[in-house]
Amino acid sequence: MLSLISCFRTRFCTPCLQECLKPKKPVCGVCRSTLSPGSRALDLEKQIETTETTCNGCNKKMYLSKMRSHAASCSKYQNYIMEGVKAVTKEPLHNTRNFPNRFTFPCPYCSEKNFDQEGLVEHCKALHSMDAKQVVCPICASMPWGDPNYRSANFMEHLQRRHRFSYDTFVDYDADEDDMMEQVLMRSLRDK
Repeated sequence: MLSLISCFRTRFCTPCLQECLKPKKPVCGVCRSTLSPGSRALDLEKQIETTETTCNGCNKKMYLSKMRSHAASCSKYQNYIMEGVKAVTKEPLHNTRNFPNRFTFPCPYCSEKNFDQEGLVEHCKALHSMDAKQVVCPICASMPWGDPNYRSANFMEHLQRRHRFSYDTFVDYDADEDDMMEQVLMRSLRDK
């Protein structure tokens, strides 16, 4: 229980929190240990029910527990989000240039295709956990920094260590390092 209490002091953005609470296997956002089915963070629930916030679109005050449903129906909030997306996107949203596929992957051991990252990890654990053949990680190969020729000596361990979360949740593939650093600094100043 001590590790859950320390997690309450940590702030999470929505995509990171959603990643931690995936229905198949919810994990702690800090230590990544599996959460017990049915266990509830009552202190956190109470804090969400009693903490007031303001919608960044329409400036309406409400409790955090009501924010998700409000955001889904508030057109001013949707406009606020789109303005933010446009501000950090270098190219127009309707751009049709070809992007590498970073959402579905083939199994490097067999002929099955179109796994999302989590599906590929589960498939390989279930069907290929004893296969020692050195293979190229299709997830890493699709990344801008990935080497499509590098063969992992222990692919199963690589999957366990490197692909416990989806990169697309945390990475803007089109931003260079200076842009990302500037965005981080601006957000940290704004969120104080």
